[in-house]
Amino acid sequence: MLLQVTRSKPHQFLASTLGNLTKHFQSTTTNTMKEIKTKKHTNPSSPLNPDTKCSSSVKSTPEIEKKYVHRVYDAIAPHFSATRFAKWPKVSAFLNNLPSGSVILDAGCGNGKYLGLNPNCFFIGCDISAPLIQICSDRGHEVFVADAVNLPYRSSLADAAISIAVLHHLSTESRRKKAIEELVRTVKKGGHVLITVWAVEQEDRSLLNKWTPLTDKYLEEWIGPGSPRIRSSSSVTLESIPETEVSVSQEEEEFKDFGNLSLGEEGMESEFKEDRERERERQQEYFVPWHLPYHRAEVSGASVGAVENGLARKDDQKGAIVYDRYYHVFGEGELERLVCGMKNAVIVDQFFDKSNWCVILQKTSC
Repeated sequence: MLLQVTRSKPHQFLASTLGNLTKHFQSTTTNTMKEIKTKKHTNPSSPLNPDTKCSSSVKSTPEIEKKYVHRVYDAIAPHFSATRFAKWPKVSAFLNNLPSGSVILDAGCGNGKYLGLNPNCFFIGCDISAPLIQICSDRGHEVFVADAVNLPYRSSLADAAISIAVLHHLSTESRRKKAIEELVRTVKKGGHVLITVWAVEQEDRSLLNKWTPLTDKYLEEWIGPGSPRIRSSSSVTLESIPETEVSVSQEEEEFKDFGNLSLGEEGMESEFKEDRERERERQQEYFVPWHLPYHRAEVSGASVGAVENGLARKDDQKGAIVYDRYYHVFGEGELERLVCGMKNAVIVDQFFDKSNWCVILQKTSC
């Protein structure tokens, strides 16, 4: 049943909406929020809506996301939140142009900087990180711990939804596509969805030199080019990758193994340079470092364990604990291709903004 919205009376609408939400999953969400109040962490794999259907292969969180997304953001949440306050103009414009009384879902809301941006609308947020959700809850926002590929909201609940800088943390194409399908599912017919992701075509190309590419050495436990799509039976544990671990000479040897052995030394060097350039263009899997200052790390006991377990490293020169965050950066047209074939949504706008690829979708049918 579609949620009825009284657009001319947003404050009355808030109360009725809360009643509808509570009726739908009162017991599960209440228990979840109580756990957030009393614990630093909840079980992010527990869906708030047990009726949500999702294939086990998509719903099962890959280890790389658990270690290099979930655990990282849990550990850096206070510091991350302190750096996230500026609103992107185009996201703000999207939210401010929605009709008064609209229900807006922010999937992957982080510290909630967009929640409540339009005071005439009702915002609901969710994120996989319980510490970030705690920050949102302390600020009085309506939020839940939830996975982007398994949203706990009933279909056609919201008038609009946003997913800002979230999809690039999902490590398989099927999970990224499922997350988009979930966003579309939760909005009503005619509703809009704004999605932004990091682009491989960074305006500041020097940033790429600060990121650690996931070379074949670390992708060997997945099968398939581009992004890791199908897990193999390998039991190798993925460890944190120092930014300078692979030397130039080692990379050179790897490329020579696949080069044309009949070429002369000059030809080999030229071929190697071309191969490296093509490899940079194809590279989309990165570890992006987050430097957590020592005085911040002392607040979180998670950092001590992370260093001991190899999930983070100390940088005494910068006085910080360095965490690696997994990113699949999107190439031009990739985000649009994920939407192609969806029977109930169309792209109404697409653009490049601040080194991000962005699309706005409209739901065409339920």
